[in-house]
Amino acid sequence: MSRSNEELQGISALGSQHTQYKQDYDPALLEVFPNKHPGRDYFVKFNCPEFTSLCPKTGQPDYATIYISYVPELRMVESKSLKLYLFSFRNHGDFHEDCVNNIMDDLIHLMNPKYIEVWGKFLPRGGISIDPYCNYGRKGTPWEEVAWQRLARHDMYPEQIDNR
Repeated sequence: MSRSNEELQGISALGSQHTQYKQDYDPALLEVFPNKHPGRDYFVKFNCPEFTSLCPKTGQPDYATIYISYVPELRMVESKSLKLYLFSFRNHGDFHEDCVNNIMDDLIHLMNPKYIEVWGKFLPRGGISIDPYCNYGRKGTPWEEVAWQRLARHDMYPEQIDNR
């Protein structure tokens, strides 16, 4: 089943011949499209291995793989807009934990998913790697309990998570 032009209104990044890369953090880059299966719970997972941001103290670059998994309800994030949004962190100075939480907050505001988790696997600097993880399950739903359960098992490696 293909998408109608009406369903794709508001998606401008996808198919653009001249992609503009923002140099500053910009959540307005994120775009959505309708979920064609809102009655079914399923995970959508993004693995983003080229994330970069800047240390707010030293200005040195930080590199990470960002893992985003979510259970959509009515709206889904468009992948090219997500790529451009993540690129907008490139010159943004924030600590690893703040980047991961900002990404999750922006995606919650954009999509209002049933469940979402964001995990940053940052490369070591100074001999220490930092892997912040955050999640959210909509209150009053079974996903709220899933969020607590997943947070309690925070030592799992995202590349080994089976989202069935």
